[in-house]
Amino acid sequence: MSHYVATIDWSLTAEPEDFLKGRYSRVHPVAFDGGVTIPGSPSPSVVPVPWADPAAVDPEEMLVAALSNCHMLTFLHKAREAGFVVASYRDEAVGVMRKTAQGKIAVTRVTLRPLIAFEGAAPDAAA
Repeated sequence: MSHYVATIDWSLTAEPEDFLKGRYSRVHPVAFDGGVTIPGSPSPSVVPVPWADPAAVDPEEMLVAALSNCHMLTFLHKAREAGFVVASYRDEAVGVMRKTAQGKIAVTRVTLRPLIAFEGAAPDAAA
């Protein structure tokens, strides 16, 4: 089996009394086992600036990107197996976060909207 590693590394830069009042930065690096590090932060719609960074990637965006990326890679593989050549694939996926029936905030829906172009013959609905 494979395993995957993501390292989150956060440290307090505010005074302890500010931490207890919720006035502290949540910005942090997210390092992946392949060597890429991206800036992470909560969404500014959840935690206001200056304690969040709108230029960083938030967990909800990472979830939407992971679902979209997994779908694309699976689609490319299945298209190849079926004998179709994919020339391009673009997906502007959208995630929605809202309160659940239990009153919890969660990503409740992700809509994938792939635009796919084929080289040569394209599959019909049955394929």
